[in-house]
Amino acid sequence: MKRLTFLIPLFLLAACGGDDEPNQNPTPSPTPSPTVSNANKNDATADPYLALPQMPRAKSGCKVVTHTTQAYGVNYSFEWDSSKRAQRWVCYELDRRNSQTNGNTRRGLWPDGDPWNYDPDIPQAEQQATYNELSKSYYPGTSNAYYEKGHICPSMDRLHSKDANEQTYYMTNIMPMVSNFNGKLWQKMETAVNSIGRSLPDGDTLYVCKGGTIDNANDILGKTINGHIVPRYYFMALMLKSGSQLAAWAFWAEHLNEDRSADDLIKYIISIDELEQRTGIDFFCNLADDVEEQAESQAYTALFVPLASNRLWQ
Repeated sequence: MKRLTFLIPLFLLAACGGDDEPNQNPTPSPTPSPTVSNANKNDATADPYLALPQMPRAKSGCKVVTHTTQAYGVNYSFEWDSSKRAQRWVCYELDRRNSQTNGNTRRGLWPDGDPWNYDPDIPQAEQQATYNELSKSYYPGTSNAYYEKGHICPSMDRLHSKDANEQTYYMTNIMPMVSNFNGKLWQKMETAVNSIGRSLPDGDTLYVCKGGTIDNANDILGKTINGHIVPRYYFMALMLKSGSQLAAWAFWAEHLNEDRSADDLIKYIISIDELEQRTGIDFFCNLADDVEEQAESQAYTALFVPLASNRLWQ
C-alpha cells in the first residue's frame, strides 16, 4: 500500500488554480451513499447536516446547530449540551475558497470592537455573558489571570465574509481561556491549521473539529462566576482529504497559565483514536468504516491513507 509522508507541523501544501464561485445552496452535497458499510454514522434523516464528513457522532439528548451564510453555505456546526450549558465541539471545513480573507481583517470588519453576541438558536440563559463574566473569573490559584473569550471556530478561519465572521462571535462558539493559553499555544495551533486551509489546492479539504473537555470531573478546571465550565484540556481533530488520499491527526493541550508558544507543535499531536478515548467523542463518524479505522489509528498520523475510488462519505 503506497503511503505519502505528511510532515507536521510544516504542513503547507502548494496552492494552485483559481477560486471557485460561492455556493448559493447551504444544503449538504454530495448525498452520502447508503451502499458503503458504516455502523456508527449519524442518523441524518431529520437533519441532513449530520451527514457532513466533519461531524462527530451526535450525543443523545444534545442539540446540534449548523450556522450557514447565503454566499458560502455551511459556516460551522456545534453540539450544545443544555444540562451543562456548554458546547461539546465545533466542526467546520477549510478549503481554498472559504479560507481566503477576500481583503478582510478582523479590525477592518469591526472597527468599533468585536461583535460579541448571543446565539439566536440557543436560550440566552444557557450561554456565557457577553461581558463581565469571563473577565471577572480567574484561573485557579491566581487573582489576576482572568479568562478571555476563546474562539473555537476562530475569526481568522472565517474572514471570507462579514456574516460568516460575525457568527464566530456567538457565545456558543466561545470557551473560557486564560491569556497565556489563548493568545499563545492555542493561537499557534490555530495559525498552523489556518495555514493549511489557505494553502490547499482546489478540490482539497481540511475537516476540523475542536472543543474543550466538559464531561468528566477530572477534565474540568473549574467554573466561571456564573457557573460555566472551564475545560482543563482543549483539542483539535483534523482530517485532510487531498485528492484520493486522507490523513488524520489531533492536537491535545492542557489549559495551562503558561506561555508554551515556543513548543514544537509535534509534541501535542496524538492519533484520533487516542483523542476519542480521552474525550469519549466519536470523531468523523460518517467515514466509511474501513477508511475511518485506517485513518484514525495512525500514531501521530504522519501518513496518508489511500481512498478507494475517491470515496469518503458512508
